[in-house]
Amino acid sequence: MRGKSVLVQLIVASLSLTLHAAVPDYHFLKRVDVGGIGGWDYLTYDPSGHRVFVSRGNHVMVLDGESGATLGDIPDTLGVHGIALAPELGRGFTSNGQANSVTIFDLTTLKPISQAPTGKNPDAIVYDPASKRVFTFNGRSNSATAIDAVSGQPVGTISLTGNPEFAVADGRGTVFVNIESKHTLTAIDSRNLSIRADWNMPGCDGPSGLSMDLENRRLFAVCSNKVMAIVDADSGRLVTTVPIGSGPDASAFASKTGLAFSSNGGDGTLTVVHEDSPDKFTVVQNVRTENGARTMALDQDTGTVYLVTASFGPATILSFVFQLFRFVVRPVEAGLAVLFVLLSLRSLMRARSRGWTRKLQSYCGAFLVLGIIFAALSWQYDAVERALSPKDFHMTMWR
Repeated sequence: MRGKSVLVQLIVASLSLTLHAAVPDYHFLKRVDVGGIGGWDYLTYDPSGHRVFVSRGNHVMVLDGESGATLGDIPDTLGVHGIALAPELGRGFTSNGQANSVTIFDLTTLKPISQAPTGKNPDAIVYDPASKRVFTFNGRSNSATAIDAVSGQPVGTISLTGNPEFAVADGRGTVFVNIESKHTLTAIDSRNLSIRADWNMPGCDGPSGLSMDLENRRLFAVCSNKVMAIVDADSGRLVTTVPIGSGPDASAFASKTGLAFSSNGGDGTLTVVHEDSPDKFTVVQNVRTENGARTMALDQDTGTVYLVTASFGPATILSFVFQLFRFVVRPVEAGLAVLFVLLSLRSLMRARSRGWTRKLQSYCGAFLVLGIIFAALSWQYDAVERALSPKDFHMTMWR
C-alpha cells in the first residue's frame, strides 16, 4: 500500500511539473523607439503581414512585428481609436472618433479607399467574418454602426444601453461588447442587427478590454476594480473572476497556450491567466512592464505581446488634451482670436473718440496681442501638438 501511495504521489508531482512547464514564462524581448506624433490608443496585430497597427491621434502608424521598424502610415484619421482588419477582403478599417467616420484602406498599400459615416465618437471597432460587416461602437451616441465591409456602406444602427467599450466577434454571427457605464456585456446578432442579450457581470466595475476563447466559448472582460471577469458566451453566466493589475484597458487570449492577458497601465504590469479548464482559471504571472502600457496586441502564432507607452509628464498630458479635444479646442481658439481682435478694434475706436487715453490704448494693445496669440495657436495647432508629443514613444515585445 505504501509503495502505491508513493507511486501516486510521484505521478501527481510529475503531472504538476509538466503542466507548470507547459505555461510560458513571459519576459521582455525587445524595445523599439518609435517616435511619431500624437498620443495613442488601440493596437492591432496583422497576422497576414506580420505588422502592428498603432493609432496615434490623427493617423495610424504601421510597424514591423519583428523589427519594430515603421513600414507606413495611414493619415487623416481624425481622433482615431481602433483598427479592424479583414485579411480575406484585403481591407482595413479605422474608427475616427472626432470625424464620426470610418476610413477604409487597402491592407497591402495602406492607401485610403473610402469613408463611411458612423454615430458620434466611434471608439471600438471589430470585423465580423460571419456577416462580413464592420461594427463601430459609438461612445457619445451609445450605439453601434454596422457597415458592409465589401461595399463600404452603412447598413444599420443598433441602440445600446450605455457607453460601449471593447468588442469581439465569435465568427458565428454574434458580436459581444462591454458596456462600461452599466457594468454589463451585450451580445449582438450581427446578421439581424438586433440585441440577443444584455448580461450583468457582478463584481466587474467599468469593463473595458474584451477577448474570447472561441473554442470553449469564454469571454474575458477586464474591469477597473482590478479583476478579470470570465463569462460563458452562450448563457452569460459569470464563470469566475481573477485578480489583475490596476488601470487595465485591453484583453487578449492566446488559443495555442490557453493564456488570457490583461495589460494594466496603472501599475505597469501584464497579468497572465491560464485556462486550466473552461471553468477554472489561474493567475500564473504578473509581469512588470511599464507605467502607461495599457493597450496591447497579440501575435497568435508566436504568442508575442506588443505594448506601447511613453514617459508621462505635463507635456504628454497636454498632448492628449490637444488630441482628444481638437474638435473643440481649435474652433474655440479661432473664436477667441476673432473676439479679441474685435475687442481691440472697439477699444481703438473708443480711444479715438475719448482723446487717446492711456487706459484705452493699453486695452487695445492687450486685446490685439491676445488675438494674435490665439490666432497663432489655432493656425499652428498641428505644430503645437507635434511639439507636445512624447519624444520617447516606444513599443516593447514580450514572450
